[in-house]
This record gives sequence, C-alpha cells and structure tokens, in this order.
Amino acid sequence: MNADDAKLILSAYRPDPREDPDPDVSAALQRAKHDPVLAEWWAREQAWDDAMAEKLAEIAPPPGLRAALLAGRPGRRDLSPAPTTGWRAVVFAMAATIVVALSFGVARWKPAASGATLQDFAVNTVANGFFLQKRGSDVAALKAWLAEKQGPIPRRLPTEFAQLRALGCRTLSFTGRDVSLVCFERGGKEFHVFVARRDEVRDEPVDAGPRFSSRGALVAATWVDADLQYVVVSDASMAALRGVL
Repeated sequence: MNADDAKLILSAYRPDPREDPDPDVSAALQRAKHDPVLAEWWAREQAWDDAMAEKLAEIAPPPGLRAALLAGRPGRRDLSPAPTTGWRAVVFAMAATIVVALSFGVARWKPAASGATLQDFAVNTVANGFFLQKRGSDVAALKAWLAEKQGPIPRRLPTEFAQLRALGCRTLSFTGRDVSLVCFERGGKEFHVFVARRDEVRDEPVDAGPRFSSRGALVAATWVDADLQYVVVSDASMAALRGVL
C-alpha cells in the first residue's frame, strides 16, 4: 500500500470506538504511523472533521420543523406559488446557518505550519490558525489525553499558568516529531504552549531561561529543561507574557 492508497482509504474512514477497522483501514493507519508526511496529513484531516462536527452540532433545529416539513411534503394538490414565509423560510434559514458553519471551518483551516526552528513552527501555527482536538479546563485531563496520543507532556509550566484558564490541547508534527500544544486564556488573550522532546528537536541552542521575541502581533518565549523544550506564543503584550513566566 502506497501513500496515495492510504490517503484514499483514510479520507473515507471515520473512527468508531465501537468497531474495529477493516484490514484495509488498519493497513492505512499503520502506514500513517510510519510515514511522517502521511501522519501530518491524517492529523489535519481528523482536525477538520472534528471541527466540522463540532460546528454542525451547534445547529439546533427549531421546534415544529419536522411537522412543517411533513405538511409540505410532495404530492399535495395545492399548486399555488410557494410562500416565502412559514416552513420554507425556516428551512432556508437552517441552510444558511449550515453554510455559515461550513464557511467558518474553511476560513479557520489553513495548511500546516512550517519553520526552521520549533519557535518558528509555533509562531506560524498560531498565525495560520488551528483547531483544538481536545477541549477542557482540567489541565490534568489534557495531559492524560496527550499521553494517550504519545505526545510530550508539559511537566514544569511556570506557576502563573495555574492562574490561567485552560482551553484545550492537540498534538502536531514538526520535522516528523511529536509536539504537544496546550492552550490557556486570560482576559481575552490566549497563551499557546508548545512542548517537544529536547532530543528530538533539531534546534539552535536554547538557554534554560526564557528567550523572548516578537513577530507582528504575536510574542513568544522559548526555554528548556532537562528533557523538554517549550515555546509559548501569545497575542498578549510582551509585558503580559513576561508576567506569566
């Protein structure tokens, strides 16, 4: 099975924990595990599907829609011009809502970020836009989810991060290596924490203490500990970023 075959199979696959995938899907998933380019494509596909499902789930049909649709089913003898109000207007409004949801998804999805260093990659990811794969305010639960996905676990976040509201997390791939992302928020500003295993990132030497930089409306800080490299990217001010570190 080549990469194109695997893409064709996975593009039609929707994971269901209640069922085991068939042999072709299993082979495609195994191929994705050992092919960094295919794995990155598959992660983007899953993020897209999750985002679309989440947006469509927010659309609640209005009360009485089923009855209105049945009342207007084909076969009625009334051939008078269709009114622009009533159940047809409801259907048109729902269709418009779905189009808006789809448009939102298209607008938010952009190609995978790139960059020569982990900090470049992190800044590009935030600048391009992304979707969270796991949402929640419980940081322990987010770390557990990252562990299940075999992502590096942030262990030594600055104490000020305990005061921030957790939004969720996801895993990404940088130069074929796993990177974890945990997002926080304070006062309408977001702090995106990227974590990579230090021995897997081909990066320029980084000091133990934070190294700060800015690009456009984004600010960033990079530091390492014994095992991990961290990058925090935020749309807050540099003073606010320094304040949480």
